[in-house]
This record gives sequence, structure tokens and C-alpha cells, in this order.
Amino acid sequence: HVQLVESGGGSVQAGGSLRLSCASSGSIYDTMCMGWVRQAPGKDREGVAAITPGRGRRYYGDSVKGRFTVSRDDAKNTLYLQMNILKPEDTAIYYCAADPSWTAVAARVPTFGSRGKGTQVTVSS
Repeated sequence: HVQLVESGGGSVQAGGSLRLSCASSGSIYDTMCMGWVRQAPGKDREGVAAITPGRGRRYYGDSVKGRFTVSRDDAKNTLYLQMNILKPEDTAIYYCAADPSWTAVAARVPTFGSRGKGTQVTVSS
């Protein structure tokens, strides 16, 4: 398992932006597919975005397409999620996820092997 630590969450008004970061304990270069998952109270876990190592193939959930951008800096062992045009329905705890398998992180309901403790994102209307 990879140790993952998220940061960058907070409270913002609708239409605003936030950038989440995820630092890993070790090298993730060319080994792990990385992703962001969110869970709101009373709702199922939802895959938000994912990215492969190397060529950086990306996946986005339908609800965030065009608003969120996932990226990674393997030299810094860091994953990012740029969130723009935030909506109240984006309110959730956001988790960084990692798995050797692309399909484990890039799905509407991903099934990943490693996950951080999460960071809260709250969007007010």
C-alpha cells in the first residue's frame, strides 16, 4: 500500500475554485494509477477523476467533466485536482486513491487499493 496525504480542501462559494494536492510516501512514477474519489453524507462513493502514469491517460466522472482537471507530478510524488466552477453538489470529503490497475481507480465507483484520510470540500450557494 502507498501512504497518501491530501490537502487543499476548504470552504468556497459556488462558482469558486480549489486545488487539491495528494502527496505519496514513495515513488509512484510508472507504477500506480492515481485518482480522486469523493463521498458526501448519505451518498455512495463516486469516482471523480483518475490518471495513469507516463502518458497521463485521464478519466473524469460525468458530473465534473469540463470543470475539474487532474494532473500528476511524478518527480514530486504528487497528484493534483484543480476544481473550477464549483457547485454545492460538489460538497464532499475528497480522497486520493492509488492502485496498479487503471480500472480500479477510473470508474464511477472505483475499487482502489490505497486511499488517504481525505480532505473536506464545502461549497455554499
